[in-house]
Amino acid sequence: MRHLLNPLDFSVEEITRLLDLAGDIEHNLPKYAHVCDGKKLATLFYEPSTRTRLSFEAAMLNLGGSVLGFASADSSSAAKGESVADTIRIISCYADICAMRHPKEGAPLVASQFSSIPVINAGDGGHQHPTQTLTDLLTIRNLKGRLDNLTVGLCGDLKFGRTVHSLIEALVRYTGIRFVLISPQELKVPGYIRTDVLDKNHVEYKEVDNLDEAMPELDILYMTRVQKERFFNEEDYIRLKDSYILDRQKMKLAKEDMYVLHPLPRVNEISVEVDKDPRAAYFRQAQYGVYARMALIMTLLEVEKPC
Repeated sequence: MRHLLNPLDFSVEEITRLLDLAGDIEHNLPKYAHVCDGKKLATLFYEPSTRTRLSFEAAMLNLGGSVLGFASADSSSAAKGESVADTIRIISCYADICAMRHPKEGAPLVASQFSSIPVINAGDGGHQHPTQTLTDLLTIRNLKGRLDNLTVGLCGDLKFGRTVHSLIEALVRYTGIRFVLISPQELKVPGYIRTDVLDKNHVEYKEVDNLDEAMPELDILYMTRVQKERFFNEEDYIRLKDSYILDRQKMKLAKEDMYVLHPLPRVNEISVEVDKDPRAAYFRQAQYGVYARMALIMTLLEVEKPC
């Protein structure tokens, strides 16, 4: 039995196989309609989510399985004080696999230690979001045809953005990856990411605070919102929330084959006028998330690929 708690839980070779499976699912969806008949996915979401929770549910339903779970801590026994360990012990009696989102870093890891079913980390605080990373890798590979030799700009909240942290950890394993880290001083990528991930793997990167100057050199621009829920001080959030807004004028500075990604939800960091640009890929990215999660569920449940 395996879990997915961190993007590095799968080797590069395993990621390639999973992305290949997701690609086959995309182009042959009907043949996967019954591969998980009789299987149940539990979605344990201790904090709000739209895309991640519903894409997991859509993924399992597309595979012929069923779904149970809760969408907030208030609607679970956590509101009565039940521990994560006890919750997962109970859920293991009801489901075959579970996806957990939790505001505390490491909660899915704790769950995995007491679980008798595979646990998928669907986001833990500001730490990791590995299934979003699978989605991002699938999106980049589909759009650019490769996962190596790319200049990737990460813009916005790089301090609390768990999608950013997970994507950096995943991409440093590919050759020729270069990062441009675009953020205000207060929201720079955490020191451990610079030291333990970027520097340790001898990955080229630079930290800047000007999006306009970075645009012309990027192959991928990964926008993020400034996350109000991660701030202790509302004044700091208000001061920083509009640091970067991608609009039509900024898009004119970019390459013709540069694509914009965003884990969503967006607030105002991407103007709606950008949605019409063919390089705006964030809604396609959300669709790819369903295929990536279908492939992951099949992989963790060791379901055979249909002929």
